[in-house]
Amino acid sequence: MGVAMISTRLTKLLGIRYPILMGAMHWVSNATMVAAIAEAGGIGFLPTAAFKDSKDLRAEIGIIKGLTDGPIGLNISMLQTINPGDRIFDFLEVGIDEKVAAFETAGRAPVELIPRIKEAGIPLIHKVPQVKFAKKAQDIGVDAVTVVGYECGGFTGMAEITSLVLINKAARTLDIPVIAGGGIVDGRGLVAALALGAEGVLMGTRFMASEEAPIHPKWKERLVDISEGDTTIVMRSVGNAARVIRNAVTERVHEIEMRGGTLEELMESAKGCFGQHIYETDDVDRGIVSAGEGVGLINGIKSIQAIVDDIVTEAEAVLSKIHGIITPA
Repeated sequence: MGVAMISTRLTKLLGIRYPILMGAMHWVSNATMVAAIAEAGGIGFLPTAAFKDSKDLRAEIGIIKGLTDGPIGLNISMLQTINPGDRIFDFLEVGIDEKVAAFETAGRAPVELIPRIKEAGIPLIHKVPQVKFAKKAQDIGVDAVTVVGYECGGFTGMAEITSLVLINKAARTLDIPVIAGGGIVDGRGLVAALALGAEGVLMGTRFMASEEAPIHPKWKERLVDISEGDTTIVMRSVGNAARVIRNAVTERVHEIEMRGGTLEELMESAKGCFGQHIYETDDVDRGIVSAGEGVGLINGIKSIQAIVDDIVTEAEAVLSKIHGIITPA
């Protein structure tokens, strides 16, 4: 374990040792990973959209509880195309019944969920790609916001604003804790986020290259080998921009977008390139896999415990170095 605690409003809100959150990665963030990050001193989020129904979700939470007494997070997508309304409320009730440590929502504002979550006394974090959406989330009563910059893996939003600017402005604008996401994979990134005013970080790509991640070793090796320039944005032309690993599939998608192809054409071309099975194949040119630009900073496949330990140790070293270069006037 790291040699120190890092205390912020967020760590107190969630009951964690370090302000390190593992994002809800569809088909990736499973019970083993969520338990491992809890044991390491942070918190991870199960993506409810990956479960067929509330029974399957409850079973997965049961597995986590068999592995750790630590906090469990639950992500609820507010996109109707992913989670229809009845599923959203079913999953919400499972989380409340199982006494999860936090809910995370993404997509449209979770207005209809807030009364029930407040009644249960469970913290709610809402994830957004712009400060104006973060302000709205604060106004409707969420407890913290995650603000993700354009560097992030997966859905980036359409604004193309980097974390360096977004986190700084969000921290200056909001009263509730801000969590920084996008391009953060190590201790230097954690310190940078704290310096910008954030009170925690959300990481996804780094934990994909972990021993616990349920993806094929070839994909993990790919994450270690590629650089910060080996991701690309797809689906921007249809208003659904996402950052993914560049490969043969994404080049085909780009070609269709460049000539003004429709959403139907894009989905037909990418048929079979999404879904859980992609992570099980050794063909890294077959599927579409999300990853942020921080992938260029990943230096090896390690356990989640080791990843968190490295982050905390490096953060301490960076803070010590900064302190050492400051000379009293």
